[in-house]
Amino acid sequence: MKWWRSGRRDFKGPQCEKEIILWGVRWSVASPISDRQLEELRGERGVAVAHSTLTRWVLTYAPEVERGFRRCQRPVGRSWRLDETDVKMKGKSAYFYRAVDREDCTSDLLLTPNRDRAAAEAFFQKALRPHGLPEKSTLDKSGSTTAAIPHSHKTPQTASVSRHSKDLKNIVEQDHRAVKRRPRPRLGFKSLWAARCTIVGSEVRPAIGKGQLAAAGTGPQTRAEQLYPLAA
Repeated sequence: MKWWRSGRRDFKGPQCEKEIILWGVRWSVASPISDRQLEELRGERGVAVAHSTLTRWVLTYAPEVERGFRRCQRPVGRSWRLDETDVKMKGKSAYFYRAVDREDCTSDLLLTPNRDRAAAEAFFQKALRPHGLPEKSTLDKSGSTTAAIPHSHKTPQTASVSRHSKDLKNIVEQDHRAVKRRPRPRLGFKSLWAARCTIVGSEVRPAIGKGQLAAAGTGPQTRAEQLYPLAA
C-alpha cells in the first residue's frame, strides 16, 4: 500500500531515493555520531546530503518507522520492569519512561516534560493499550510512579502485583545508557518534539536486535533488512 493512500508520509517529495533517506535515519538515531559527521561520511561515498537535511529526515521519518514497528511487534512478557530517566534539552530536563519485560524486551516508552503522577499514568495507559495488564510490575520507590499504579490499572483483573526492587530494575537502567549516549555528539536536543522523534526512532534498531519484530519472509535478515520495510 502506498503511503499517500494509507494516510502516512511517502517519499515522493524528497529528491533522494528512499534507501538513502532510511540509511541516514538509521545511522542518525542509532549511533552516537553527529549529523555533521554523517554528512561527511555520505560525501565520501559520493552522496551530498547536508546535515540539516539529515535532521529533517529523522524528524519526519523516524516516528513513521517506529509506528511500523509497533504494528509488527511481538508480544512481550507479563513481568515488567519500569523506570524513568532525565533527558536534557537546552539546560532543562524532560523525563523518559520505559518498561521492559524480564527478557529485556521493550514494552513501551514515553517522553514527557514533567515527572509526576499524571506523566506516569499517561505512560502506563500507553503501555497497557497494546500489551494488556502485566502480572507483575517492578518499580523504584518514586512516589509519583507508585501513586499512578492504582489509577492506571482500572481493570477487572486482580492478578497484577506491584513491587519495589532496585536489583530487578537493573535491566531497564542499562537500556537508559544508550538514551544518554546518543545525544552527546549533537550537544543535546533542541526541543521536546525533536527529542521524541529521535528517541522513538532510536529504540527500533535495538528492539529488532532483541528479536521483537515478527519475522517477514524467510531466511536470516540483518537489522537493516528488517528495519527498512517498516517505512514501506
